[in-house]
Amino acid sequence: MSALIRIHGLTKSYASGLLALRHIDLVIEAGEILALLGPNGAGKTTLIGIICGLVNASAGSVTVDGLDVRRDYRATRSMIGLVPQELTNDAFESVRGTVAFSRGLFGLPRDPAHVERVLRALSLWEKRDMPLMTLSGGMKRRVLIAKALAHEPRILFLDEPTAGVDVELRREMWQVVRELREQGVTIILTTHYIEEAEEVADRIAVIDRGEIVLVEDKTALMRRLGKRRLLIELVEPIVAIPAALAADGLEIAEDGRRLSLGYDGDAGDSDIVRILRALEDSGVRIRDFRTVESSLEDIFVNLVGGRR
Repeated sequence: MSALIRIHGLTKSYASGLLALRHIDLVIEAGEILALLGPNGAGKTTLIGIICGLVNASAGSVTVDGLDVRRDYRATRSMIGLVPQELTNDAFESVRGTVAFSRGLFGLPRDPAHVERVLRALSLWEKRDMPLMTLSGGMKRRVLIAKALAHEPRILFLDEPTAGVDVELRREMWQVVRELREQGVTIILTTHYIEEAEEVADRIAVIDRGEIVLVEDKTALMRRLGKRRLLIELVEPIVAIPAALAADGLEIAEDGRRLSLGYDGDAGDSDIVRILRALEDSGVRIRDFRTVESSLEDIFVNLVGGRR
């Protein structure tokens, strides 16, 4: 991959004194899905607004494919599709009409075939002639994505794209995102649904209080910061850890009917086998056992929570 968006020393302060972004440095690679995670007020939407040329930075620089977003606004904006959080549509316009109009806003010629492809990809073709006011919230959000894709952008910003969308539609939209990436579109996703980032992202960037806390490959991040826990269900409750396992860090839970042990990803299966055998040798009868792994949400909460 090659760098498509470069952000250096980006700072945004408002007249009120609010410092929304603090010296942001970030490189976004062509063809990747980057999930930008952060709590409310962290600076996600401000950062997107600056990259898209909708908000002026106080300091720093942003380039898209080597072009400055302020000096070369028209050229950079034509490469970007933006799906905002707010549902802003002309209530009386048809689905097809509003998507075609969005294409025209970028000075592109009419292309009914492209509009049809976009609407079909988002399961909107059957609703192409329906007024936007008659659609559900989830369908209106799909229309926003269709509008953002109308001018065939190389970069797509999805700012909370599945807010208010039911689980089934959300999963369908994840598939659309994957297909867009396969077509070469670079996607930057902000979301409150951590499982969404875990499902589709290649890399994770965490922003908190206007600062980038972390940027890392998703798989490597979960391997590095993720934890595993061994859960052992017992036939009969116990009141104390057997002496042979006192140094292993086992914890008693659920009135003595469960033992748990946290360990990192480097711990081998042999340690688990040893612990299970030692329990049996101590007369502790095991009903069942399993291991569970930290989710991306666990990692995110620990990262952000540790800064409070």
